[in-house]
Amino acid sequence: MSSNVPPTEFTDLLASARWSAVHLETRDSYAVDYERGPFAEWRAGFRYDPADRASWWRPWLDLVRDTVARGVIVRRARIVSEPVSEYTRFLYDNTFTNVAVGEQVRWLPRRRTGTIALPGNDFWLFDGRVVRWNHFTGSGMSAGGEVTEDPAAARLCEESFERAWAKAVPHDQYEIHSARGQENDQGLSYLHT
Repeated sequence: MSSNVPPTEFTDLLASARWSAVHLETRDSYAVDYERGPFAEWRAGFRYDPADRASWWRPWLDLVRDTVARGVIVRRARIVSEPVSEYTRFLYDNTFTNVAVGEQVRWLPRRRTGTIALPGNDFWLFDGRVVRWNHFTGSGMSAGGEVTEDPAAARLCEESFERAWAKAVPHDQYEIHSARGQENDQGLSYLHT
């Protein structure tokens, strides 16, 4: 059973989770509307001050904090190409905010995913049974979401997420380093060692 779901209903899905909410991200860049301003500011040199939560607190972080406080384990695995894209560097630099509110985040170099059967879309999986597919256009803009409770889809998502999670590097251990001669499309150099 599938249905198209407006983005505002996503908060209801997370609020209804009883014990687990996992998210698999597989793209090297996203062009979602709500990140355009922060990404542009980051490109211009702005960085959040880790000691000043008021400067980076926003509704998403409140929602995750409240979800974790209810006892729900929230985990995110990001599959990334290396050297990383400029957008991935932006995500990396801001992930401390996710971790600060209790979300567990890991990074998995794409080259290490060859033996993992991955769905063709990013997804959220709630309590191992409800899948929320995230659809994107070729340029990374949101193309909406779709919800299913199909047991086969939930099983695929759970198995792929757990395999990716087991191979991934915890955020506090994942490092992005400059590497001479390995530049992304913006002329920035990054390499995970």
